Amino acid sequence: MKIALVRQRYNPYGGAERFVERALAALAAQNVELTLLARAWSGDTRSGGAGPGNGWRMLRCDPFYIGRVWRDWSFARAVCAALKSRSFDLVQSHERIACCDVYRAGDGVHRQWLANRKRAAGAWERIALALNPYHWYTLAAERRLFESPRLRAVICNSNMVKEEVRRHFGLAESKLRVIYSGVDLAAFHPDLRQTWRARKRAELGIADTVMVYLFVGSGFRRKGVPQLLRALTGVRDAHLVVVGADRELPQLRRMAEQLKLSGRVHFTGGQEHVEPWYGMADCFVLPTLYDPFPNAALEAMACGLPLVTSSQCGAAELIESGVEGYVCRDALDVVELARCLSLAAAPGQARRMGAAARRRVEPFSLDGMAQQLTRLYADLMATK
Repeated sequence: MKIALVRQRYNPYGGAERFVERALAALAAQNVELTLLARAWSGDTRSGGAGPGNGWRMLRCDPFYIGRVWRDWSFARAVCAALKSRSFDLVQSHERIACCDVYRAGDGVHRQWLANRKRAAGAWERIALALNPYHWYTLAAERRLFESPRLRAVICNSNMVKEEVRRHFGLAESKLRVIYSGVDLAAFHPDLRQTWRARKRAELGIADTVMVYLFVGSGFRRKGVPQLLRALTGVRDAHLVVVGADRELPQLRRMAEQLKLSGRVHFTGGQEHVEPWYGMADCFVLPTLYDPFPNAALEAMACGLPLVTSSQCGAAELIESGVEGYVCRDALDVVELARCLSLAAAPGQARRMGAAARRRVEPFSLDGMAQQLTRLYADLMATK
């Protein structure tokens, strides 16, 4: 079976890119012939990981551009032109491009994200969002994609996204498939605690008995870091480690200082290897305004960390409050977030919930994800 996968950009810290890397490696093991169409790719090729020559090949589509709108438009145009001159059984896109058979909605529904963001924005920001040409382009591209007669299936990485696609675009149930991302259950494991907890805490000057919350990701404002900082002021003695690169990092450092949290908040910047940070933490926190289903949540749970998140996160589907973590109803409610953080810090609670979190994600292996994808492809080929 010949499959083309489309993903424009590679960010070594990006969850979507890690999904594509894992999918490439897993599908190659299922005897699927894979071609990746991208501007550039420099993925993780350690230990036989996904890389050209490891079961797939690269087709570069990198036209000139200036600005985000031209970037996305020119890439979509170049990909569709390249696909016309080549033969594939199926084309799966991770971008909002209408010339695909399968679309993985890993970035969620842009229309829903804008609605969530406007709710949290001030008057001037709402005006800026309404006038931003990039959002106009993305909304139009999203509409063309979901209305395309070629589109045969949408892979949703959570039931939340599935319902959003159906509600906003009216797609038939038969076209919507929920396939959760897979996680490397051997690499992301509770044993990381033994290897990294003491070492990483010593680097940051944090005692073993201190509660440590961990945030991993980029897009700090969207994923709730400002609310998280304010909520931390209501949790005595606990520390927060923020792993990720973001252009608003200087402002958030100043915010931590203003809140008198400088000694309890640690910004590490982007990290190529996140496993040590999972190993040193007690609880993973993601009070996001909108997140379809972050890979970091799966990784953290696989490492035995409970998850504190919001109902606007697809990962909340895996959480029963008080069992695998806590789900805050409103990402903007700092008081509720502080309460959830405090509950997770109760003696022995994080360890109990962390063990339950590990059990909850054990069905979501990389092989299991690849098998679900290949079954979908086989179903589509049988009805082609």
